[in-house]
Amino acid sequence: MAKKNDKFYFDTFVEAATYSCQAAEFLVKCFDEYNPDNLPEYVATMHGFEHAADGKKHEVSTALAKAFVTPIDREDLALMSQSIDDVADSLEEVLQGFYIYGIETVLPEAKVIAAELVQCCAKMKEMLEEFGNFKKPAKLRALCIEINNREETCDRLYMSAMRAIRTHCDDPLEVVSWREIYDKLENCADACEHVGDCVETVVMKNT
Repeated sequence: MAKKNDKFYFDTFVEAATYSCQAAEFLVKCFDEYNPDNLPEYVATMHGFEHAADGKKHEVSTALAKAFVTPIDREDLALMSQSIDDVADSLEEVLQGFYIYGIETVLPEAKVIAAELVQCCAKMKEMLEEFGNFKKPAKLRALCIEINNREETCDRLYMSAMRAIRTHCDDPLEVVSWREIYDKLENCADACEHVGDCVETVVMKNT
């Protein structure tokens, strides 16, 4: 169990992951209730989640700059913080893509991927709630594997969605736009997996 003085880092990671969970859930809501006229509002709300997560990253950076002793290498803490922030960033980029490309309707495959991203983020948060126990890593390793499995599911959904684009879209520009959107959705799953990879690295170095 993490020492009391070290809890700040682990608690802040969980708080940052919570914003990613909220962002993923909001993305699903936007897709379910999609109205292109509301895109500026969607983007602004999503930015709020990203900005809050970014604030947690800055809190960790400030603490690391002042800390004499840290629970794990400060470089690993900094990388963890950045990796968690990247999840919120990638979710924001999905809605930004909708705005930039003027997407009029949400394809059904995108809704399926977004729902899976909610599960990816939830599992990432669960893993970070366990992260303070990195010296007893059995459960932590199992959660890392689960995140990897979720990412592989998203990869399969991504391939199916890319293949289906041309059955939904006749306009070449729309095809290109949706390819970009699916790339951004896949990046979200990759970002969650990268957090798991960082946790595995910490476990390997400290056990």
